[in-house]
Amino acid sequence: MSRRRGHSPASEGPRLRHRLSVRVLTSYILVTICSVTATAWVAVQGTSGAIRTEQGQTLADDTRIYDALLGYAATHPDWEGVDGLVGDLAAETGRRITLTTQDRVLVVDSDPDAPAPRGRASSVVDPMAVDVTLVPDSAPDRIDARAVGPFALPEAERTELLGLARTQAECFGNDGWEMEVDVGPSGRPALRPASGASEPSSDHYCWWIEEDPYFAFPSPASTGAPGPVPPAEPTPAPDSGSASLLNTPTGTEEAALAELGELASACALERDAEHRPPVLGDVFALTGPSDSAMSDPSGRPADGVCVEAARHELLAPYTASAVLLFISDPTDGAAESGLALSREGLVRIIGLVAVVLALAVGASVLLSTRLTRPLRTLTDAVQRVRAGQDPAGVRVSDRGEIGRLAQAFNDMSRHLGDLERQRKDMISDISHELRTPLANIRSWLEAAQDGLADLDHERRATLIGEALLLQRLIDDLQDLAQADAGELRLHPEPVDLRDIVAQVVEGHRTGAGAAGIDLTGRVEGDLVLTADPARLRQAVGNLVSNALRHTPEGGRVTVRAFQRGDLAAIEVEDTGEGIAPEHLPRLFDRFWRADKSRSRRTGGSGLGLAIVRHIAELHGGHALAVSTPGAGSAFTIVLPSAPQDT
Repeated sequence: MSRRRGHSPASEGPRLRHRLSVRVLTSYILVTICSVTATAWVAVQGTSGAIRTEQGQTLADDTRIYDALLGYAATHPDWEGVDGLVGDLAAETGRRITLTTQDRVLVVDSDPDAPAPRGRASSVVDPMAVDVTLVPDSAPDRIDARAVGPFALPEAERTELLGLARTQAECFGNDGWEMEVDVGPSGRPALRPASGASEPSSDHYCWWIEEDPYFAFPSPASTGAPGPVPPAEPTPAPDSGSASLLNTPTGTEEAALAELGELASACALERDAEHRPPVLGDVFALTGPSDSAMSDPSGRPADGVCVEAARHELLAPYTASAVLLFISDPTDGAAESGLALSREGLVRIIGLVAVVLALAVGASVLLSTRLTRPLRTLTDAVQRVRAGQDPAGVRVSDRGEIGRLAQAFNDMSRHLGDLERQRKDMISDISHELRTPLANIRSWLEAAQDGLADLDHERRATLIGEALLLQRLIDDLQDLAQADAGELRLHPEPVDLRDIVAQVVEGHRTGAGAAGIDLTGRVEGDLVLTADPARLRQAVGNLVSNALRHTPEGGRVTVRAFQRGDLAAIEVEDTGEGIAPEHLPRLFDRFWRADKSRSRRTGGSGLGLAIVRHIAELHGGHALAVSTPGAGSAFTIVLPSAPQDT
């Protein structure tokens, strides 16, 4: 009867984290999480970039629309004729543009079929009060610089001033200062240093160039002289208080300044403030350009508040009235919905997706390689075994199912190796066991045939003994073959062990007496169990025969049957030479002998103990042996006393 060994959940399989299914699932989850995270990140980045681009483009379009309409209002006295500009801006930006008066009376709408806009206006278009959130660099008085009104120069004055400005810029260029001509909204040109260039000193003679041949001589930089080379009758150099024609108001500007002065004077009288007539520099100071060359020589500042108020009053008739600006998406569905990625954004997203895909494929390949490498190793080992090569173990460091498979394969390889060695040993042993009796029989028969020997009673008995040995060897081999094939059948019936012991002892008493060995049998109590009596006698008889062969003359062999709990045991004890401890594990192997010389002094086929083990196992029991070298051995068949199914 087999005993159930103690076990724990850890011994039944690999730990949860080492299981192949868990590792595959974990790896799949990690790859999925990384892929989803990376894809989400790419989508968020792309969407965010598209939103930022869309917002930036929207803000740029709104600013552009506002600036264009503000410029129109600054240069036109009313809004008539703005329809074309509004239509062009709507077509270019894809936005709906609506202008209404402060009382929400429609002025113009790029989508006239759409409902009237509601809610808060995007901004107020008023050239006299610029929205600083859209135009942060506007003038301090918030009047649009393009609103010049009566200061707008006619073509003749523009041409004259532009020629002077270019002559002055050329003069500075000859001295190494690169200057640019900047024409303002009124048509008045001004000199400014080019990008990255320094500004010349304020007392440089080029600032006072007029239409006079005296100033048309080479510069000091071109002649190497320390200063200008005057003509024979030089004209005195201008003093610091004089000014060039370029910085002197034209007739148009003088008329506008006079009108501005009257308005400012009226304001000053109302405010009881000190007053001086405004000059062109005051206008420049309010609109942004530098007035360093047009300061009032008296040093008395004009009243800035009155100048600003006067400018508002002066320019109002020349500019369009303030209107509300509504900028929205078109309602006719012509505009595309959603976000459109730029080419760069699309290329970046495709590149990032490709990287994510490459990483996912790389992780999958790495995982599959780690999982399939030990499987390929096992497959190669199996193919070597199928090819007839010696089975060899495989080294697999995996501690999961694959590691268990490798361990099972290694155990199988060792078992196959042991079976192969046993097969070779068995063939060698069978040939040896068969050769000896066959050689004896053949030699005596050939001698008798040739007349060299007589087959007397003693020789015939010898030949019969050899034939019986061959018969016993063949029978034992047949029994083992049937046991290996599962064809060794039992015929169980109630058996009294007292009868079995008595029959075996009686059957070997003659041989024991001839060898001078004391053979006795003893049964403790009434032992009745279900077994095959013939096979049980065969097993006990093999043990007694083995004991008699290894017990010297004068020794003792005892056959004893007893019961321990629910087990019945039949023990055969002898006082022979004993067995070394290292040989005990192989006692029940086929053809195994501790005597490597295979001496036939003790006889036997070498299969008796193997048959004993098979018979005991067929009855649901087992066979065991204990021995003390020099003191004897004890072989025991342990059987369950309860009935067994066969």
